[in-house]
Amino acid sequence: MENSAAAGTVIVAIDGPSGTGKSSTSKAVAAQLGLSYLDTGAQYRAITWWMVNNGIDLTDPGAIAAAAGKPEIVSGTDPAAPTITVDGTDVAGPIRTQEVTSKVSAVSAVPDVRTRITELQRSIALGAEKGIVVEGRDIGTTVLPDADLKIFLTASPEARAARRSGELKGADVNATREALIKRDAADSSRKTSPLAKADDAVEVDTTELSLQQVIECVVTLVEEKRAGK
Repeated sequence: MENSAAAGTVIVAIDGPSGTGKSSTSKAVAAQLGLSYLDTGAQYRAITWWMVNNGIDLTDPGAIAAAAGKPEIVSGTDPAAPTITVDGTDVAGPIRTQEVTSKVSAVSAVPDVRTRITELQRSIALGAEKGIVVEGRDIGTTVLPDADLKIFLTASPEARAARRSGELKGADVNATREALIKRDAADSSRKTSPLAKADDAVEVDTTELSLQQVIECVVTLVEEKRAGK
């Protein structure tokens, strides 16, 4: 596996809604193939956390836009230990709270926020020496439309809710399912960079697959793409 990393830089975009196994798959594939890893959702969570902490009115898109350039967000891209800081503070834990989760769609829908974070994501991806796996919702369509390989992960709402409620300790599966469907609708219908499958993306339905099977499938796709470059 390690030897193939020298075969050339590869940029892999993995998109899809929450609960499809995006993060676990992306980290494992990057680690296995010696690539960097970027969780773009964490960056939107980070800017949302900063706005909540700084008392920005999140019902006012103008206030969100005005503050979009203020926080300094730094993402560590080691798949074995990805990090994220805001103004030097480690926010890996705080950005996963329910408060941030419930507000991230509103913040990330503001065009100024997306422009700022998209520029950050592109600079990280293009600066990755050995290549990178970038996961999110609009990577293949907006952030990295020229990515070498685009993958769109899907799963049934039921399967996704079961996975998410397993991750969110004590969460109710039905409530989680409703929240996921609501989040999908918000992300898919927003005017700026909606959640969508790129025309040239490979769709992988993870409903009936184990995490290991999804990882093996994506690794195979990346290796085939790299061999053909």
